[in-house]
Amino acid sequence: MDATAATPFSTLIRTASHEQHTEAETSSFMSDLLGGRLGVDAYTRYTEQLWFVYRALEEGARELGTDPVAGPFIRPELMRTAELERDLAHLRGADWRAGLEPLPATAAYAARVAECARSWPAGYVAHHYTRYLGDLSGGQIIRDRAERAWGFARKGDGVRFYVFEQIPNPASFKRDYRELLDGLDADDLEKQRVVDECKRAFALNTAVFRELGEVFPLSA
Repeated sequence: MDATAATPFSTLIRTASHEQHTEAETSSFMSDLLGGRLGVDAYTRYTEQLWFVYRALEEGARELGTDPVAGPFIRPELMRTAELERDLAHLRGADWRAGLEPLPATAAYAARVAECARSWPAGYVAHHYTRYLGDLSGGQIIRDRAERAWGFARKGDGVRFYVFEQIPNPASFKRDYRELLDGLDADDLEKQRVVDECKRAFALNTAVFRELGEVFPLSA
């Protein structure tokens, strides 16, 4: 048996996408945001972009609940759209939908998520994994920085997207999620395609950060 075959899929997908993950995390926009060098308007714009992506993810989830491949990953306690909408109402006001438009990179990202949800459940799992496990992990750093930088109430309006009230033990939840990945109903070729889609998901996310960085460049 070769080493790859013996490696749990959750480990394989994490290590294979490490480079793309790091590129997304260390983008200039995210570095500036986390470093407190950007204002709340940049955070608001970022939250707006998330809404488009999660709407695509969670509209897709409604159709995949009974799918043998993607269905086990569809967990109501992960859903974020309602929390994003509450945050946006706090950040932009009650008419937050007025004039809301995705950046071109965001539109492309959401379109790819929707396409996978319609036609390729295993590909949808790649996007599900990159988003939700990231929210449960690095997303907590963003919440902490936002609370400190802009005075949001701890785990309150403005940062509710990052608060998983129905997941009291994130570490345990992530272990269970990785076990689901290890048992993914797919052959080796399909798993490689999922890994590639995971890399694509991170690249799509990085493209959003790049465009946000163009909207919110730091002054020299």
